Amino acid sequence: MSIQLKEGLGQTVEEEINEVNATQCINKIISDVKHRNKGDEEFHQAVEEVLHSLEPVLVKHPEYIKESILERLVEPERQIIFRVPWIDDEGDVQVNRGFRVQFNSSIGPYKGGLRFHPSVNASIVKFLGFEQIFKNSLTGLPIGGGKGGSDFDPKGKSDREIMRFCQSFMSELYRHIGPDIDVPAGDIGVGGREIGFLFGQYKKLRNANEPGVLTGKGLHYGGSLVRTEATGYGLIYFVNEMLKAHGHNLGGKRVVISGAGNVAIYAAQKAEQLGAHVIAMCDSDGYIVDEDGIDIDLVKEIKELQRKRIKEYAQRKPNAKYFEGQKGIWSLKCDIALPCATQNDISIEEAKLLVENGTIAVGEGANMPCTNEALNYLLQNNILVAPAKAANAGGVATSALEMSQNSMRLSWSFEEVDEKLQNIMVKIFNASKEAAKEYGSEGNYVVGANIAGFLKVADAMISQGII
Repeated sequence: MSIQLKEGLGQTVEEEINEVNATQCINKIISDVKHRNKGDEEFHQAVEEVLHSLEPVLVKHPEYIKESILERLVEPERQIIFRVPWIDDEGDVQVNRGFRVQFNSSIGPYKGGLRFHPSVNASIVKFLGFEQIFKNSLTGLPIGGGKGGSDFDPKGKSDREIMRFCQSFMSELYRHIGPDIDVPAGDIGVGGREIGFLFGQYKKLRNANEPGVLTGKGLHYGGSLVRTEATGYGLIYFVNEMLKAHGHNLGGKRVVISGAGNVAIYAAQKAEQLGAHVIAMCDSDGYIVDEDGIDIDLVKEIKELQRKRIKEYAQRKPNAKYFEGQKGIWSLKCDIALPCATQNDISIEEAKLLVENGTIAVGEGANMPCTNEALNYLLQNNILVAPAKAANAGGVATSALEMSQNSMRLSWSFEEVDEKLQNIMVKIFNASKEAAKEYGSEGNYVVGANIAGFLKVADAMISQGII
């Protein structure tokens, strides 16, 4: 076909045809996903957000359409659902449901966390696994995308109940994982205690000590320094690079953080180390405001050691205030908002409040914490957005570093791992920045991260054939 410019548009006929084909391809795949995954709203949301941003890539590279890359990408390679029976402290039998979605292994073994929370269902696990494909690709490390978990609620359970549940869960999961197959880690409701119980049961069932099968392990049996801090630290490293690229810095900025778990705590810690002023945090019951600056050590004591609610903070700090209800935290005036709690934390209503209050940046510490409508509104109003699949990739990046240490039977120092983490996050930012610029969306790191993550996976899939 001869290439001619379409009069007045600066677009060739071939480019126009490719654009029509790309739009039709994306719309059809989204429709098919909704039809084949009825009711899986979170998964639909994740697929729509990613696929729409890939249109300029498909226009420039129609071979991805020809090879049906997107059709294959949205369908997991394997989905596992299983029964998890366990006995509580009263001797009664309880039954939960376990999940593992092994989404894409084109660049390495499946890698992604396990989430124990009552909200966990097939949709949640699929959305998380789909996001993990691009997140893991962005790290530059050889890890594919997967996710898993259970609707088990660890809150209020004794250590013995947690142990019995984890042993039952692993009694099925062990068949499907391995250091070169699928390497789970922690997520919401799964910390060092749970990983320890899971690893112990895996070791017994396999009759082998394979520390590389799980990450987030204790330091005394193959874990890595910085893994606990990694997601929160990585978020701040990415946000800091983004701010610097637009003439800002963290010094003196008012920061509001939703959540009071692992990601939120260490994001707050690193933000304060870099000169920011963190004034609010929350849990699912309500939020605290401390204009003197959040005392991170006290939050760690309350949430990590005593496993109590965030309102305890206000009872111990006379100048702090506690408010019922999590969502109210986004009505506070801040320069930087860091949603680190859970998915869809910020809806269009909260996004409007952030814009009205003069927020300059949003850093997504949780997975998909903004609805698509909220995300579009923030971008349209020139708020800098650090997207989750790039900004919270520090956790899985350090998990991959833990895998490397396990393979080499080595243990790196805190400073060594932290330096590697910083370098990875800077590379992720630069890759997102360059991809956004190359494909006509300069400054839009949501689009940039999606494209940069996609290209590596798509090219690997083409190289390996139709499998």
